[in-house]
Amino acid sequence: MTAADRLADIRRRIVRAERTAGRPDGAVTLVAVSKTFGVEDIRLVIAAGQRIFGENRVQEAAAKWPILRGETDGIELHLIGPLQSNKAAEAVALFDVIHTVDRDKIAAAIAAEAVKQGRKPRLFVQVNTGAEPQKAGIDPRETVAFVERCRSVHGLAIEGLMCIPPVEDAPGPHFALLAKLARDCGVSGLSMGMSSDFEIAVGLGASHVRVGSALFGGRSYPV
Repeated sequence: MTAADRLADIRRRIVRAERTAGRPDGAVTLVAVSKTFGVEDIRLVIAAGQRIFGENRVQEAAAKWPILRGETDGIELHLIGPLQSNKAAEAVALFDVIHTVDRDKIAAAIAAEAVKQGRKPRLFVQVNTGAEPQKAGIDPRETVAFVERCRSVHGLAIEGLMCIPPVEDAPGPHFALLAKLARDCGVSGLSMGMSSDFEIAVGLGASHVRVGSALFGGRSYPV
């Protein structure tokens, strides 16, 4: 299958999942996860019509996307990996959406850079629904209070919540928990679902699904 074929297949599957769940066509935004893939691979997906992409690392994105954005209008770039406070300036400058706000230090850094740069990236709070010690994200029990602090202390508008369920767990309960927390926080955005489970996420209310390997193919990570 070509990149265009894979993209068309994923889009069809999203629409089918939307309809099965009784949701309108177009309710879900596809974020094409281009981490570890080079400019040439990404160009093929852009040529097939995709404009919304996700990257895990600020430095990697900074090496690729100024070139690609110079070639194509309408690109929207999402940061879906952990953000360190010393990268906040670059992240605010480069990304349109940040999915991984997960502590007060990051919220404060983003707020300061938003004022300094005159940019307001859309923001999601990452929730560690599996309470995994090695994984980023706010504890589910602290999510409502943290979102409120983002608003009242840091002056940030939070659009939604994001999660990455534990690999060994069924994803559905984690997606359902995230949806409940979003209701409790008064936000509508739900960034959840990846290549192996995005149809489940669509059925449970995802607003954004983050699909990489199903679109780009398997990744080769450096040793």
